[in-house]
Amino acid sequence: MKGRFAPSPTGYIHLGNVWIALLSYISTRQQKGTYVVRMEDIDLQRSKRELGEALLDDLEWLGFEWDEGPRIGGSESTYWQSERQEYYANILECLALEKLIYPCFCNRARLQSIASAPHVGEVVHRYDGHCRHIDEEKVKTLSAEKDPSLRLSIDSCDIEFTDRWQGVQHIHLEGELDDYVLRRGDGMYAYNLAVVLDDIAMGITEVIRGDDLLETTGQQIYLYKTLQQCLHFKNIKVPSYGHAPLLIDSEGHRLSKRQKSITIRELRDNQWSANRILGELAIAGGLVKANTLKNREISISELIEIDLNLPSLSQKTIEIKYR
Repeated sequence: MKGRFAPSPTGYIHLGNVWIALLSYISTRQQKGTYVVRMEDIDLQRSKRELGEALLDDLEWLGFEWDEGPRIGGSESTYWQSERQEYYANILECLALEKLIYPCFCNRARLQSIASAPHVGEVVHRYDGHCRHIDEEKVKTLSAEKDPSLRLSIDSCDIEFTDRWQGVQHIHLEGELDDYVLRRGDGMYAYNLAVVLDDIAMGITEVIRGDDLLETTGQQIYLYKTLQQCLHFKNIKVPSYGHAPLLIDSEGHRLSKRQKSITIRELRDNQWSANRILGELAIAGGLVKANTLKNREISISELIEIDLNLPSLSQKTIEIKYR
């Protein structure tokens, strides 16, 4: 069994990030599995190496110990997505040979939210299939004028999976309307491509992440199934999924870098201990009761003993209060 935590180094790590890291860590350790940390720095404009290193510093300070990833290595040559682009390109070549992807010359405005992981409340762009049936001659002509994006050619289907906390999920994908981008025209690889390819390469069998990514899971499972057919020589298996509630503040805002939520670094500067931070997260998430903790503190080794099959984890959001 392999679990993972895959943050984007676009800012200092905050409580919402640590909440997801904690759940994935507890689950992996309880199953005696291998824990992987991967840096999803594929958005080269927003991601910074120094922020990734700071993020790793904070994880180490909190008591996280990973078995594969930055600073310790593993079976992969690198665990930074920005250094894995040749791998993504090779897979796209395989998909192109099988005519499972096609070039898209549509306006950049339709592609504006492709590179980063989507979040709740953002507009979901559906496609109209405009470029799916362009003939090869026209593709050559248009390619001379503009570098196209690459879209996955979807066959209409229904996808069903059972989420650890959100239960049975039914997702319908419609051909052409749901053909989604795997690589932008400027060469940036899409989140839905990179996350699937890296989870395959690293042997990830369990994905625990925020509920804001639940809606993308159908697209990712479809890509898994496509790759199973295209790369049949590889032992590709769809992982199990658990989408955990998002942490929100007292005003209902999701904790995020965009909201400039309080960071672990700020809490450290305010003399919070690592165990106090973990304790506040465990209390808010319903993992423990406040009256069972001394000074609202708990260690990561103690949390590994906590049962994660809790009703509180089936919620969409959890409000966290810290003082």
